[in-house]
Amino acid sequence: MNREKRPAASKELEDITCLYEVTRVLASSKDLRASLAHIMEVLSSLKNMHNGTVTIINPLTRQLEIEVAHGMPAEARKRGKYKVGEGITGRVVATGQPIVIPHIGAESDFLNRTRTRGDISKQQNSFLCVPIRHDKRSLGALSIDLEYREDLNYEEELRFLAIVSGLIAQAVLRVQAEKEDKERLTRENIELKNELSEKYRVGNIIGNSSRMQEMFEMLHRVSDSNATVLLRGESGTGKTLVARALHYNSSRVRKPFIVVNCSALPETLLESELFGHEKGAFTGAHAMKKGRFELAEGGTLFLDEIGELSQAVQVKLLQVVQDREFQRLGGVAPLKCNVRLVAATNRDLEKAVAEKHFREDLYYRLNVFPIYLPPLRERRTDILLLTEYFLKKYNEENSKEIRRISTPAIDMLLQYHWPGNVRELQNCIERAVLICDEESIKSYHLPPSLQTSESVNSKKALSLAGAVENFERELIVEALKRAGGNQTRAARELDTSLRIINYKIHRYSIDPKKFKVKK
Repeated sequence: MNREKRPAASKELEDITCLYEVTRVLASSKDLRASLAHIMEVLSSLKNMHNGTVTIINPLTRQLEIEVAHGMPAEARKRGKYKVGEGITGRVVATGQPIVIPHIGAESDFLNRTRTRGDISKQQNSFLCVPIRHDKRSLGALSIDLEYREDLNYEEELRFLAIVSGLIAQAVLRVQAEKEDKERLTRENIELKNELSEKYRVGNIIGNSSRMQEMFEMLHRVSDSNATVLLRGESGTGKTLVARALHYNSSRVRKPFIVVNCSALPETLLESELFGHEKGAFTGAHAMKKGRFELAEGGTLFLDEIGELSQAVQVKLLQVVQDREFQRLGGVAPLKCNVRLVAATNRDLEKAVAEKHFREDLYYRLNVFPIYLPPLRERRTDILLLTEYFLKKYNEENSKEIRRISTPAIDMLLQYHWPGNVRELQNCIERAVLICDEESIKSYHLPPSLQTSESVNSKKALSLAGAVENFERELIVEALKRAGGNQTRAARELDTSLRIINYKIHRYSIDPKKFKVKK
């Protein structure tokens, strides 16, 4: 179609109208391909464009690929792939300079890889191609076909296309940044889940005692089932860690793991936390709130300190365990739930049932697969393993290089009765690492409650004589270790006489032969 020559004012108004439409389209759509397709329609309508393409560099293959093409079928668009520098479009991207071909048919470099123009030699249209760039970096190219006219001002058309390509460049960068952020978040999410899965796998629960091996066997048997698990054991034995291991070694690993401490909330709040509430259910309920059962859908709900539940909450929990459905506070419609339940307690539930403090029917519903976590005093062979683990952990956290724990300190750790179990041992080693400025933890770095053997059965204060004896014994043992059991060298190192060293060795029942270097 031949268009009559228009006055400059009319041409300028047309360009402004076109740019307004392009800007509006890019600002109102989050779908890059849909936006670019709409822009091609605008150019076709307002600029009398016959063919038009937006070609973008694929960040993975580094090839130029047609993102959108006006009036071109999908099969032809797939064929439109170029290397940077190949053909006219590739050259524009490589050099960053626009190119005008007044007569397509007269240009031998025109590839027509999409095969949509038929016989190129008979083409009379003009081809204009401008780069899509940002900060001297080529992102792709914008090209259009215009009907050839002798009065066509190519410089004005290129200036106009350069403005359009700049707007497209901003949109491309925005979409690519959003895509990269989404991919990064997805990758970090996967890495975090893998890290959690690794962190809480059964093999990371430290212990090689026979009691722990029995517990591991129970974990392996039940982890991938849907059975309700009841974790029994004293406070500090690691029930939360075991509950996490159950979840992260199950088929529910991709779903939520929700923890509720039943003793940390009053009855009124606990019921709302577990089951949620509807708007207006009680004073202050300004909006609907989902409970922990809903939040844990498809995953695992861990109810810690289950023995502290009130009778009213026990009744509602029993309904959920039996029927797998519940109602929000103030609600009327029952809600189904698919949740794996893990409960834990340090109370004697059997005694609580006998005393009518805990419902018998709920007890049997929870006690489907009980797992007993032994206290630390019943697994003394694990104390050294745990100690080494915590020493390494707090060395790294506090940038220290404490290499080992002295023999007298180890003896104290092994003799102590650990009423606080693993948690108390962890706190003990953390404290020792913080106050130790030597290469090994000595007995005097340990808490006062561990300083005397009497602490096994009582909480007597440390006597001065006992502290001196412990300190002397430790100094001698350390010196003998460094001297390879040679008492003369040990006495020289401690700046004392061989007679005094021999006396102390016999007094503290130290065997120097244990420290001789084996050849």
